[in-house]
Amino acid sequence: MRVLFITLFIVIGDQLTKLLVKGISIPLLGINFPGMPYGYSKPIIGDFLRLTYIENAGMAFGFDLGGKHFFGIVSILASIFIIIYLYKVRHTNFGLRLSLALILGGAIGNMIDRIFYSVIFGYGKLFFGRVVDFMDVDFFNINIFGYHLDRWPVFNVADASVTIGVILLLIFHKAADNKKQESINVDAT
Repeated sequence: MRVLFITLFIVIGDQLTKLLVKGISIPLLGINFPGMPYGYSKPIIGDFLRLTYIENAGMAFGFDLGGKHFFGIVSILASIFIIIYLYKVRHTNFGLRLSLALILGGAIGNMIDRIFYSVIFGYGKLFFGRVVDFMDVDFFNINIFGYHLDRWPVFNVADASVTIGVILLLIFHKAADNKKQESINVDAT
């Protein structure tokens, strides 16, 4: 289960980057980092890559299904399921375990925002937090069914981790299934 160190690394990296963007003040420890003003955008690589501070009260890309508690509870349940599944597949190929660790790290990173940020930053009760997003990438223009997309929706380290994890999961799960099928075919002969 050493793959969980990757999960831990993602959660820490995600939270540190979010706190650098949002800012944090802990007077007791003498920490006061102002962060960025909400909605502010700073070019990193011209207009292609910008650091843009926004917060997302919904799920991915701002979709809002269900209430505030819904996303927190789903995040908790998904994280528990992934941990159990990681334990079950602990002796399988590394690629499958890596993909699950990436997804878990992203899920936990955004879960922390949703559940605790409202209390930490003093704007609500538990489960009423908003996810901090800041990576703003230019995207080629797409027009589909009257919907226009010219920039990718602003995202964070956790979102990127989940996306990469899902892509790897599709690749490595298929490879694991093929290997299992080959083993069954060899055993049958």
